[in-house]
Amino acid sequence: MDKFTTLTGIAAPMPLVNIDTDMIIPKQFLKTIKRSGLGVHAFDEMRYDDNGNENPDFVLNKPQYRKAEIIVAGDNFGCGSSREHAPWALADFGIKAVISTSFADIFFNNCFKNGMLPIRLPQEQVDILMKDAERGANARMTVDLEKQEITTSDGQVIRFDIDPFKKHCLINGLDDIGLTLEKVGSIDSFETTAAQSRPWV
Repeated sequence: MDKFTTLTGIAAPMPLVNIDTDMIIPKQFLKTIKRSGLGVHAFDEMRYDDNGNENPDFVLNKPQYRKAEIIVAGDNFGCGSSREHAPWALADFGIKAVISTSFADIFFNNCFKNGMLPIRLPQEQVDILMKDAERGANARMTVDLEKQEITTSDGQVIRFDIDPFKKHCLINGLDDIGLTLEKVGSIDSFETTAAQSRPWV
């Protein structure tokens, strides 16, 4: 998993509330178990019309937001079913951080396991960031995970809280497998001792 330390990028404003996981990645695209290739289908029903043509009014289809790496969203982002494909699709599109007042718990935790940073903030601070995102591609915000700060395009700094363990995992690029491999020395030692004391196992 890639390390997440500091991100400076374009933020796309998505003020719609209750964006659920089916909106992020519709059910017909859940047949794969690969984390790659889902970005083209992210927000499929909002992004394309019935003929597969891009909807020019959808924010991520607008020229200034095609390379967005941050989403500033409405309340309750990632609600609905517990599909891990949702953060997979966002990450494959290029999204590295999502900012909202609240997230569904399963989506929230799945983000961390896939190298993405979800940030919870009070409504008044999300409003500030939403307005900044609405300025387009020239208004880049910076997310500094080590300092736990977001800096707007005009230099305003907003602090955010994060669980220390989740922060450690993101900064060091550790998913569940990576965390296990950190203990490989202890695991090998245990297995050696167990094999000597219980050779019949």
